[in-house]
Amino acid sequence: MKYEILIKILDQIRTEATTKYLKKYMPDQVNSELIDYARSRAYIHLFLKVSFGLLDFDEREHYITDGSYDGGIDGYYINSENKTIYLIQSKFRTNSKNFETKEIELEEILAMDINRVLDGELHDEAGNEYSGKIKQLQREISNIDDITRYSYKVIIIANLKKIQQAFLRRLTDGYAVEIFNYEKCYEKLVFPVITGTYFNASDLNINIDLSNKNAGSKISYSVKTKISECEITVLFVPTIEIARIMNKYKNSILKYNPRSYLELDGQSIHKAIKETILQKETNEFALYNNGITMLSEETNITEKMGQKNRAKLTVKNPQIINGGQTSFTLSRIYEENIARAEEIFNEKEVLLKVITLKDNDSDEQKLQFIDEISTATNKQTPVINADKFANDVLHQKLQHIIFDRYGLLYERKRGEYADGLYNKYIDHNLIIERNLFLRIYYSANGLINKGIQKKLFQKNDLTSKILTDGVGLDRTFVGLKVFNALLDKKHPNQKTDKKIYALVYIYNQLYFDDYQKNGFANFETNIKNVKQQWGDFVKAKLITLPKKRKVKVNKITGESEIIEIERKNFNYPNLEKDVREYFSQKAQ
Repeated sequence: MKYEILIKILDQIRTEATTKYLKKYMPDQVNSELIDYARSRAYIHLFLKVSFGLLDFDEREHYITDGSYDGGIDGYYINSENKTIYLIQSKFRTNSKNFETKEIELEEILAMDINRVLDGELHDEAGNEYSGKIKQLQREISNIDDITRYSYKVIIIANLKKIQQAFLRRLTDGYAVEIFNYEKCYEKLVFPVITGTYFNASDLNINIDLSNKNAGSKISYSVKTKISECEITVLFVPTIEIARIMNKYKNSILKYNPRSYLELDGQSIHKAIKETILQKETNEFALYNNGITMLSEETNITEKMGQKNRAKLTVKNPQIINGGQTSFTLSRIYEENIARAEEIFNEKEVLLKVITLKDNDSDEQKLQFIDEISTATNKQTPVINADKFANDVLHQKLQHIIFDRYGLLYERKRGEYADGLYNKYIDHNLIIERNLFLRIYYSANGLINKGIQKKLFQKNDLTSKILTDGVGLDRTFVGLKVFNALLDKKHPNQKTDKKIYALVYIYNQLYFDDYQKNGFANFETNIKNVKQQWGDFVKAKLITLPKKRKVKVNKITGESEIIEIERKNFNYPNLEKDVREYFSQKAQ
C-alpha cells in the first residue's frame, strides 16, 4: 500500500517536468525501463522537495547529477542556511518487495568519488572526464566565499544493513552519512508529502514584505494572560504574501492548529474568499475577512529599508492558529493562477495578528493557550470536541503506527490529507476518519456499545495501551475491511445501524485466526458465513428480543390501548451481551 502511494507521488512529480525535460521524465508508457529510470530520478526530486522545500521542478533538476561519469554522485544540494553541502546517492527499486528488502552494495558507496570531485579533479581514476553536472557542482562549491564554514554530508537513499557510522565514514572518504532506507522513506518523505508537512517552517524565519502606503500603520502592545505574557502586533499585510507562505509551508505552519486544510468543509467560506479576490479589483477583502492569527517566537518589523512605503516583518517559527481556511484558500488561488498572481492579488490586504510568546512557554502551555484562542475566535468553522484533542501526542503516535503497520491514513486533524488528495497522491479509501476508527476499534474488540456511543471523542477515550495493542489494532484493520464490505454503497452517508458494528465483532470472533494465517484470502467466503450466522442468531433471539410498547388510540371509541410491536432491528441495550455470549460459543 505504502509503495503504491510512493509510486503515485513519483508519477505526479514526473508530470511536473517542463518542456525541456518531458522526454526524459514522460517516456512512452510501453517502455518500462525508461519509466523506471524516470521514477528513479523523480525519487531524488522527492528527497529535494521534502528536505529542502524546493517546489520548482527546474530548480530541483538543477541539483540532479545522475548519469554517465557522475562519480557515483546522483545529486547534491548546497544549503547556505545551515552551511552544509549534501552529496546524494540513490537506489530506487521497481517493485515493493525489492524496495523494502534489497540493499545497496557497499561497492556502490565506495564508487562515490567524493574526494576527487571536491579536490577539483576533472577525471575519474580510469581517466574518464566527469560529466558537466559534476563540473557544475565543482564550480558552485568553488564560488562559495565562506567555504571554510561549510561541512559535508553524504545521503544514501537506499536500504543498508546496520553498519557503524565509523565504518560508513571510511567508505565515504571520512564524511558523515545519513541513510534513508525504505522505512525512513515512508516516514520522512512519503507521509509528510501526503499531509502537506514536508517543509518544516519551525526551523525557519519567514519574511513578509509590506509594500503599500499603509505599511507603517501597526499596533503593538503587551498583554498579560493567566497562561503567558505576550506581545501582540496587529497590521494589514498583502494577501499575496500569505498565499506564498501557505503554498510553500502548507500544514507545517498549522502544527498547533486543531485543524488542517478544511477543503471539504465550509465551502461557502471558500467561495466567498475566492470571489472577493478574483472578481474585485479593489481592497474589499480587508473589510470582509476576519483575518489571521499567527504565533511567533520572535517578531521584528522595520521600515528603515531605504525604500519609500516599504517595510519588512520577520516572524520566527510561525504557526497559524486561526484563519487557516483563509490562508489555505489564498494559497489555492495563488497555485491555480501563479502566472497572474501579482495582478490578481494586487493591493488586496488581510488583517494579521501576530502573538509573540515567551521562549520559556512549554508545548503544554501553548496548546492550552491555543485551545482557548481557537474556541473564542473561530466562529466561521467551530472547533468541535474532537478537534481539541487532535494534537494530543497519543493521536500523533497512533497516526504513525497505523500508517507504518497498514499503510492507512488515520485522520486525526480534519482536512490534513487535503493536499495529498488534491495532488492525487492518495485515494479517499485510504483515509480513516478518526471517529470511525474508534468505533471500529471498540467494536472489533467486543465493546460494541462503546463503539456506538454519541459523544465518542472524549479526553480520556484512548489510553496509551492502544499504541502497544498489536492484536487489537489488527482486529481493527480486519474490522475496517468488514465495515467497508457491509456498508451501503448507495447510501454512504446513511446512519450506520448497530448491526454492522456487531458484525465487525462477529467476523473477528470467528475468523481472526484465519486472517492471521491467510490474510484476506478467504474473506469473501467468510463474510458470507458471517451473514448466514447472523441470520441464525436473529432467529435464535427473536423469542427473547424485547418488544416495543406503543399506545394506540381507537379513532371510533377514543379509547387507548397498549400494543406491543416486534422490533425489526437490534439496537437494544442487551445486544452486546447477547452477541458475545452467542458467538463465544460458536468460536470454541
